[in-house]
Amino acid sequence: MRPVSAINRFGWGQRDSAREGAGLSLHDWLAHQLTAPDTATFRGVSPCADGLIALREQRRTKVQGDPLVKPIFQAEVATQMDTLLLTDQPFRERLAWFWFNHFTVSLRQGSTRAVIGAYMREAIRPHVTGRFSDMLLAVMRHPAMLMYLDNASSIGPDSAAGRRSHHGLNENLARECLELHTVSPAAGYSQGDVTSFAAILTGWGVDMKADQPGFVFREKAHEPGPKTLMGQSFPEGEDGGVQALHFLGTHPATYRHIATQMVRHFVSDTPSPASVRHVETVLRDSEGDLQAASLALADLLDPGPGKGKFRSPMDYATAVLRALSIGGEPSRPDDPHSPAHQLSSAFSTLGQPLWTAPLPNGWSDNAADWCAPADMLARADWAWRVAAQVRSGDPMDIADIALGPALRPQTRTAMHHAGSRQDALALLFSSPEFQRR
Repeated sequence: MRPVSAINRFGWGQRDSAREGAGLSLHDWLAHQLTAPDTATFRGVSPCADGLIALREQRRTKVQGDPLVKPIFQAEVATQMDTLLLTDQPFRERLAWFWFNHFTVSLRQGSTRAVIGAYMREAIRPHVTGRFSDMLLAVMRHPAMLMYLDNASSIGPDSAAGRRSHHGLNENLARECLELHTVSPAAGYSQGDVTSFAAILTGWGVDMKADQPGFVFREKAHEPGPKTLMGQSFPEGEDGGVQALHFLGTHPATYRHIATQMVRHFVSDTPSPASVRHVETVLRDSEGDLQAASLALADLLDPGPGKGKFRSPMDYATAVLRALSIGGEPSRPDDPHSPAHQLSSAFSTLGQPLWTAPLPNGWSDNAADWCAPADMLARADWAWRVAAQVRSGDPMDIADIALGPALRPQTRTAMHHAGSRQDALALLFSSPEFQRR
């Protein structure tokens, strides 16, 4: 696989003429990114606790609007979009966003705006090359997830708090963890397992009153007694939840499910059983080592030019701006003309607003959900407007950098006969081959 093809398939699109990974085999290029330290630098952002303090203060003072949380959120958007545009570890960066989508937290509910960026940095990124069970535990203990799926309000009916308040279980987190995050319905769990798992997770909440707000286990809200989940018994208390998550995070059905998700994201909308088995086997033999599983993707057949995965709006907009070498200096969070703002605005324009998945199953990985005629017209219109801002550079050079051998002769000819730089670039970014990675 040539470097530009690898960067498109496993990363976010080629950025400039300096071919990343030139001279390395595909496996070595991918491995170098995952064995080296994470080079992403996030400027001007704060830990989750600071976001919770801002949210708490806004609630306490009942201020209009979002004056304390807004700058925290803007700083997260600016620095994380800059990282997408400039990263020199595109495979690691794609994995971070893949796992964020797998463990979706959305701005649509749960007052997550104050902590969603911290969730990405604290619960997802540190674990993309570690064990899946460790990422699962970090996700399930993070305030963003506990708020998004309402576990902070889940109370054991027979707990001290439950007997006093007559409130009960909230099964949202337990249900989504089983269905989406771990074993999937293919494991054959029952509604009773969902209810039992919700009881296991009672007491897992967010302490908003602490000097440094964050995760808390509230024993008085925890359902007493041992519980059974999928035939396994777990003790009461916080440790019972930790044990249950380890059981789910290392379950064979979980390895099969996440292997399917990985192959679907990187290879095909319809993963072949053999490809899934290959990644699943690596996960099982390595006890859920995500670095090993990620590198196993390189063993799977390259679908070839024009046959790769269809780019989602996020994929597409990022690839366009990277092809144009947009970005460089850190974006100011409050600058509406910054590269970071341009990128996040493009996500919304093209139908995939940042961190705003409609449901806990995240954004679709299937081409059919992104390639309706209206979607393609929106891309062409946006590409035309972006191309109008380009004042230098030969469009043919940009095409060769962005697509390499995937550039079709028909597109090259059409660009050659275009009447302007804007026309040529709009043709490039609207071409069938640019829609795929």
